[in-house]
Amino acid sequence: MHALPTRHLVLVLLICFAWGGNFLMSALALRELPAFLFTAARLALVGVILLPWLRPPPSRQWGRLLAICLCNGALHFGLSFWALRLAGDLASPAIVMQSYVPMTTVLAVVLLGERIGWRTTAGVVVSFVGVLVLGFDPEVLDAPQAVLLMLVSAFFLALGTVLMRGMRDLHPLSLQAWSAAFGIPLLLVASALLEGDPARLLQGLAPATWAGVAYSALIASVLGHSLFFWLVQRHPVSQLTPYLLIAPLIAIVLGVLFWGDRLGPRLLVGGAMVLGGVLIVALRGRARQRALQTASD
Repeated sequence: MHALPTRHLVLVLLICFAWGGNFLMSALALRELPAFLFTAARLALVGVILLPWLRPPPSRQWGRLLAICLCNGALHFGLSFWALRLAGDLASPAIVMQSYVPMTTVLAVVLLGERIGWRTTAGVVVSFVGVLVLGFDPEVLDAPQAVLLMLVSAFFLALGTVLMRGMRDLHPLSLQAWSAAFGIPLLLVASALLEGDPARLLQGLAPATWAGVAYSALIASVLGHSLFFWLVQRHPVSQLTPYLLIAPLIAIVLGVLFWGDRLGPRLLVGGAMVLGGVLIVALRGRARQRALQTASD
């Protein structure tokens, strides 16, 4: 383990601003577009850009690839944007989404047999209790289903993250391209069944709506995830995760400044518990990575 160079810290901050701003820009687009159609439009733009990276996975990994792409693509994004559309604020969805970090830890224990210590367990418990505290905030109680949907979305992201550990020899950009290829048909069918005729819904959209789609696809996904994958190739994920907690803080600030969010005491306390628990889990993961590297040396 080593300290991040200054230029890499700048890239992490750029990623955090890209991902934090995605909550605001997506919320703007979701005022006109329903969630599944918005997600399909977003993935379509990502798929067009990343088409050159659409290459087959290694043999016998098609099933795992399909599961990862559906979890990290259509299911995660579709449900998270649905939650964002229902929520009356940006803060609670941005905070609740961070619960995917402790969920990933729990799933790694259940599915991969990994072991965690009492500090990590405490961080997981604090995060989940924080979600309960946050859920009783008056602003959140207006749309409790948004919190539930975001939790389910976070679960699918955590499951996809754990499944990715068994994926070999596939470029991260190829994974994003396949997520678009698998996700777009599913999302269009879901949109047609639950939201109405997609062709009709796409007519006469305001420029701000298309700007939200473009931002989510180009800035948050293509730029943000590409930079993140580039950094992951050079640093352990556990070393980057604590810095990524800046992203929901940026979303909270943007929500207060531009979306009219009001931060009640329960949201502040619950949010602090969620982010604090995530930070504990991330720091313990970094400590384990440091110990393993020391032992290997």
